[in-house]
Amino acid sequence: MKHLLSAADLTREEAITVLDTAAQLAAAAEQGVGKLPPLRGRTVVNLFFEDSTRTRMSFEAAAKRLSADVINFSAKNSSVSKGESLKDTALTLEAMGADAVVIRHNSSGAPHRLANAGWISGGVINAGDGTHEHPTQALLDAYTLRRHLCADQADLAGVNVTIVGDILHSRVARSNVLLLHILGAKVKLVAPPTLLPIGVETWGCEISYDLDDSIAGSDAVMMLRVQKERMNQSYFPNAHEYSFRYGLTKARMNKMAQHAIVMHPGPMNRGMEISADVADSARSVVVEQVANGVSVRMAVLYLILGGAES
Repeated sequence: MKHLLSAADLTREEAITVLDTAAQLAAAAEQGVGKLPPLRGRTVVNLFFEDSTRTRMSFEAAAKRLSADVINFSAKNSSVSKGESLKDTALTLEAMGADAVVIRHNSSGAPHRLANAGWISGGVINAGDGTHEHPTQALLDAYTLRRHLCADQADLAGVNVTIVGDILHSRVARSNVLLLHILGAKVKLVAPPTLLPIGVETWGCEISYDLDDSIAGSDAVMMLRVQKERMNQSYFPNAHEYSFRYGLTKARMNKMAQHAIVMHPGPMNRGMEISADVADSARSVVVEQVANGVSVRMAVLYLILGGAES
């Protein structure tokens, strides 16, 4: 695996290898192994053109636990704010000896451009590009689902996942649909018609506009944040109306199967797409998703940088 640009880049076997490797690394951490040596002497650059808390810190923690050197790049505090191009930034990183670049960019396709233009020789990991994809989020979600629902099997065959909310602007939803399909899960998207992208019917998943009708048969319900910063027009009447129809309340959660879990990629708009009592309930695995993200991103860095060979 040279790069990780899209969830679709992974075969079923490759995805399972990432999840299995993450499980082994998590087990080592649980046994008190704070730092592992595989990436000693390697340099990982976090190249973030958009604000991030969980993803950037997760990648930083993952790289450091594998003994890599980490350079954190923020566009706001760099020459990008003076007009420097992605190409020139990439050439600078190449000159500094970056072995892997973790990039988040507001333009869809930027990681693909970075990986395929020949500007850098190291691996490229997509940490979110515009409204396109976020493959490591899908991997950590799959890892979390497998731990709770399929501990005795390699993939997610037979698992029913309902993804609810702002599908139109969600790179998390796109990557999850792709990866969950690869791993054998069944996916249903629930959203108002205005928050579904054109061509969504070709994604190979079920579509619904009614959350109440979709909850009972779900093994996991994944709520998505309403991305107001990406909206240049009105997609629903108001926040109260959206919450009434598509918010996960305690009453709705109680209609879920006893084993079903509640997920959210964060950050959460408490009181809008998810109520505070649901977010903090025993069914919620939101905090666990963050912890699992470190293990999964350790696995991705380990495999991309050749850790498996050593």
